[in-house]
Amino acid sequence: MINRGRYTLLVEKALERNPVVALLGPRQCGKTTLARQLMPASHAQYFDLEDPVIAQLMDNPMTALQSLRGLVVIDEAQRQPRLFPVLRVLADRENQPATFLILGSASPELSRQASESLAGRVEIIEMRGFDLGELPADAQDRLWQRGTFPRSYLAEDDESSVTWRKNFIRTFLDRDLAALGFGLSPALMGRFWTMLAHYHAQVWNGSEIAASLGIAPNTARAYLDALEQTYMIRRLLPWHANLGKRLVKTPKIYFRDSGIFHTLCGIHTASDLTTHPKLGASWEGFALEEILHRHQPEEAWFYAVHSGSELDLLMVSQGKRIGVEFKRADAPHITKSMRIAITDTQLDQLWVVYPGLRSYPLDDRITVRSLADCLRTSGIAS
Repeated sequence: MINRGRYTLLVEKALERNPVVALLGPRQCGKTTLARQLMPASHAQYFDLEDPVIAQLMDNPMTALQSLRGLVVIDEAQRQPRLFPVLRVLADRENQPATFLILGSASPELSRQASESLAGRVEIIEMRGFDLGELPADAQDRLWQRGTFPRSYLAEDDESSVTWRKNFIRTFLDRDLAALGFGLSPALMGRFWTMLAHYHAQVWNGSEIAASLGIAPNTARAYLDALEQTYMIRRLLPWHANLGKRLVKTPKIYFRDSGIFHTLCGIHTASDLTTHPKLGASWEGFALEEILHRHQPEEAWFYAVHSGSELDLLMVSQGKRIGVEFKRADAPHITKSMRIAITDTQLDQLWVVYPGLRSYPLDDRITVRSLADCLRTSGIAS
């Protein structure tokens, strides 16, 4: 078992502060497992809305919930939209006799209901699969190759891991999107998702993708929105300021799980990965997700100028402006682009993140850093 105590602590503290806590994340990332550690699934106050009997009971949510006391867990909450107005009434009772932990994958209805019906009453915690902080020190290459989903990472061998990911993709397309309220064609979404893998760590070009698929640009954007809302894709916005330069103003696209990205690219083994033309992009996306997850920056962008200067990640964390360049190289060196980025974006520090183990300075503000070093609490210098 992997210790996921950090999420348990986050949920417990949130329940002390709020009558309702929403634990959201992609399917199969471990939400249900964590909830069952807080309350066994056999407990009378654990409601799994994928169970037809429970779903029928929750057709009348006020009757089912109003007499309960203590912690109440509702799994797959997006399946019952009528639940949320009832939770608002129950959350406003005197002395708050019950607290509610709702679990769900992202969906338009869930997001709308949580923000509208439960405004001021709910704390939202986003959960992902495994991260390097939860795993042994030597887990980096395996996590990068297989991705963060627990069953993919923990599979007995690479073949079993790939098989699990292929089944996940198939189920996501054929069942999950419809269940979450996205009225999209599974076949077309599959083609779009596979094509999007070629744009991983690149600037979004909706018109080009739409033309390749024979669809309207607005349709391509709707498909991208669905993948973003279901935690499959990250859209990283560009940093902009009045610098007198032509800054790139289109977002970059990243797959949030490296294992899913590898499967859609046909990368099944470590040797496949090291010889694949998307090796550098894969490393960039994997390391970027780990850093954003660990540091939870107040703001995050990328920086790029049409003339060529760029910075993979610009984030504000602990009051510092940190730039990050991801390099799949044995010994990264300072480039002219780095110097320009430091000046243009007024960086306090610039990290050059590479797969090696040693961290060392290149000058007073530029440091080559291992990914593990970037994830330590003390990683941001004062």
